[in-house]
Amino acid sequence: MDKDYLVKKKPFHALVIFALPMIVGNLFQQTYTMADSAIVGRFVGEQALAAVGASHALTNTFICVAIGGGIGASVVVSRFFGAKEYTNMKRAVFTALLSFLAVSLLLGGVGLLLGRTIMVALNTPSDVLSMAVEYLQIYFLGLPFLFMYNVLSSMFNALGKSRIPLYFLIFSSVFNVLLDLLLVTRFQMGVAGVAWATLIAQGLSSFLSFLVFLREIGRLESVRTKIFDRAELWTMTKIALPSILQQSTVSIGMMLVQSVVNGFGSEALAGFSAGMRIQSICIVPMSGLGNAMSSYTAQNIGAHKKERVVEGYRAATILVIACSIVLCAAMQCFSGPLISLFLGEEGTATAFSTGRGYLTFIGWFFCLIGFKMSVDGLLRGAGDMKMFTIANLVNLTLRVTLAVAFAPQVGIAMVWYAVPVGWAANWIISYAEYRTGKWKRISA
Repeated sequence: MDKDYLVKKKPFHALVIFALPMIVGNLFQQTYTMADSAIVGRFVGEQALAAVGASHALTNTFICVAIGGGIGASVVVSRFFGAKEYTNMKRAVFTALLSFLAVSLLLGGVGLLLGRTIMVALNTPSDVLSMAVEYLQIYFLGLPFLFMYNVLSSMFNALGKSRIPLYFLIFSSVFNVLLDLLLVTRFQMGVAGVAWATLIAQGLSSFLSFLVFLREIGRLESVRTKIFDRAELWTMTKIALPSILQQSTVSIGMMLVQSVVNGFGSEALAGFSAGMRIQSICIVPMSGLGNAMSSYTAQNIGAHKKERVVEGYRAATILVIACSIVLCAAMQCFSGPLISLFLGEEGTATAFSTGRGYLTFIGWFFCLIGFKMSVDGLLRGAGDMKMFTIANLVNLTLRVTLAVAFAPQVGIAMVWYAVPVGWAANWIISYAEYRTGKWKRISA
């Protein structure tokens, strides 16, 4: 396929071709946490599922930092690639890789030191606290692998090579599930087993991805350049920080309200954790389209084809509506069986009703997060970060405030009532910014 297809093919087809491997890849990536939860829930017990669930909001925040940082860096790389400035592109790539390696080592060290303190602060139920901390300790050991893999995936996407990360995700996801089953069912390692399985699978995948990436960029003609540039790092940071915030909004919000959910006990936490795992799968198409819009926008701006950005956004909106209809119908029809996959036959009524209640409600609002992610991806790709950042902060603030203030009185359902309110506010603010056309002038 032509390496410039994002700036040449019809916008609808270009987005579908580019986004589909990312969506399929992200679905496989979600099997890491899906497999962790389902296997410990069915083979170890409901408390083990609650322990992994209690850790999820925190671990997913680190994943979002990696993904958001990679996407932010890929915007710069995409522009250089679209403009065929391959020497500048390679300097930006290696600057990003070195920077995120340093960040991952720092965050991993902080996590190892403060993991238990954070889980206690989140009001983790005492009967699952030790298992949750054990899972986190192993997870933080593998944080550099997680960062490198996700940043490399974003770099592949910036080059229009979104199929390569897909192949590695399929491999690592299948390998992870097999290791989960081996370490949990054969060696009886419990939550530690699924944590080690994830670390090993991600470590191998990140190493292989790096080797393939070196081969791919080696094919692009360039002159020798330095591998780290402070000015380039600053340019990427200005885009990456708001991108990290956008990617982390959901996870940070859920981490901050995790103490509210934890207050309802480990049974409710287990059900809510199962519901969140399924939601993570459901929003993958929306996230993939948003990330695709980011690279699509950046490449077309680099090629001086801003009119294609507007056409691409319209195409993304149509795709979001189609996905939302299918997802809503699935949540209304199959929420019960989906929750049962995690809880098994021994799941309590509280856990089951909590998980099913969350899914049947949130299914009606997936279109909002799809609209939000698409327009956010456009603004991010254009470098229009001010209102983008404000919109995501409003989203986070509304969700946390409503959940913390009203859940103790209304009940645990208030945690998910607040979700579409935040999504809607984010979308409205970002869309209003898009309509002003400022993104065209910023990227000029």
